Amino acid sequence: MKIPVFKIVMALTLMLSFTTTSAQIKNATIETVLIFGNCDRCKSSIEAAGNIKRRASVDWDKDTRMATLTYDALQTNQDEILKRIALAGYNNEKYYAPEDAYSKLPECCQYDSAKKTIAKVEALGLNTKDDAIQNSNEEIWDANQLKSVFDRYFSLKDALVSSDANTASQSAAKLLAVLKEVKMQSLPMEVHIEWMKVSKDLIANTLQITTTKAIDEQRQQFMSLSKNMFSLMKVSKSETPIYYQFCPMANNGKGANWLSKESTIKNPYYGSQMLNCGKTVETIK
Repeated sequence: MKIPVFKIVMALTLMLSFTTTSAQIKNATIETVLIFGNCDRCKSSIEAAGNIKRRASVDWDKDTRMATLTYDALQTNQDEILKRIALAGYNNEKYYAPEDAYSKLPECCQYDSAKKTIAKVEALGLNTKDDAIQNSNEEIWDANQLKSVFDRYFSLKDALVSSDANTASQSAAKLLAVLKEVKMQSLPMEVHIEWMKVSKDLIANTLQITTTKAIDEQRQQFMSLSKNMFSLMKVSKSETPIYYQFCPMANNGKGANWLSKESTIKNPYYGSQMLNCGKTVETIK
């Protein structure tokens, strides 16, 4: 299939534009951050607020809500750029927009998460850290959707402890269903960021477990699944302690981890062969 010439020209133009912008900014530092918004209009506003000639450039993607910041580290910093963007009405991973700035956004730009997480503030300074509006922990969000994810994970773990490949496959199918139903826009910022990092791998590993009835293959996928589930659970709220456990014998002697609601060791990698092999290495509270 031939790629239309105009698309190639557009891609080259965008690449050249980004390269030119980076070249114009001395001592360039490049970072990726989360900024909330919805549409092309948001893109224009976010980039206009963050751009400072020969000092900073912002390139925001409306699909992922991730922005690439390129700035002269000797003249400005990430905080100043993100404060400017917050002043324009857009929450980001460090600062909330003032309520009056958010309320002035066009209706198409009023992202849903802001209605739940906008901080009640009076002003947003640009020069002093004392005036910075830090993220609040009092965010309102639907914790049930991740609770369903974690509960399905624990059911899968129990099936592997029992060395029941059929049940493990069925449990993985249920986990896959709830993973695909997660609405990341309703997650609090820190969880949202982590979800974006691990969700693709969580889904891929879970899908592999559903498609095989070989217990060894299921356990191999469970290693990676558990690692990413741990990082997601670390930033989420839990009503009860969760135990991160480790078996030194798994993965051909390299060791592997899993999560459990119980402090008692029940090894999902060996089942009854070495049921109590392992230890708790961290408790998530």
